[in-house]
Amino acid sequence: MTAAYVKTTTEHQITTIEFFHPAHNSLPSDVLADLANAIQSAGQDENTKVIILKSGGERTFCAGASFKELVAIENEEQGLEFFSGFANVINAMRKCPKFIIGRVQGKTVGGGVGVASATDYCFATKYAAIKLSELNIGIGPFVVGPAVQRKLGLSGMSQIAINANEFYTPEWAKENGLFAEVFDTTEDMDKAVMERAKALAQYNPDAMAEMKKMFWSGCEDWDQLLTERAKISGRLVLSDFTKETLKRFK
Repeated sequence: MTAAYVKTTTEHQITTIEFFHPAHNSLPSDVLADLANAIQSAGQDENTKVIILKSGGERTFCAGASFKELVAIENEEQGLEFFSGFANVINAMRKCPKFIIGRVQGKTVGGGVGVASATDYCFATKYAAIKLSELNIGIGPFVVGPAVQRKLGLSGMSQIAINANEFYTPEWAKENGLFAEVFDTTEDMDKAVMERAKALAQYNPDAMAEMKKMFWSGCEDWDQLLTERAKISGRLVLSDFTKETLKRFK
């Protein structure tokens, strides 16, 4: 696979949304926009009762935002637009009236941790280590922070945000509430994902929609909150510290 994509398939009222980018599933703005739109469309589809969110490939679930686009930011307006990409995906997941099952087959970094955190029930493999690496380049996990904190709590989120060089194990993520179940193999995980999706497809969609509202209660201000957080990142990415750091990463 060499071309980035977002594709949606629906079978037996289960909609699978899959995203992919050849650079370890790091996501540029256009793919993030397509992903947000796919989630919104599935949420409005009467033939969809449950959503599975996954990435293509066998290794990294999501390496965060596109580094190529990150280094090209020249002003705060571009910074806001860039960092709003994951904000729009997270808000689409939050507002979606259908349960979203996450399928995390490998490592996930930065914005990818935010996406995993915004799922309603997340499965992972023993290879699905997580890391919030934003502080390494002079910014922080401002946009994804609310979603990660909602799952891990303030203590867990701040721990991985401050220790930005270290991957945390999927077992740690499970113990702290991000992953519901961790499997030895992708095959075992996929079997469990489909079993859970088939079970949910038999339930009352109105009940599930009301439960989703309950689970996300208190997050109604996230449209504004995540935009404000994107502005912070968009400002910090222009700092001398971050510009010099990004040169080294090149």
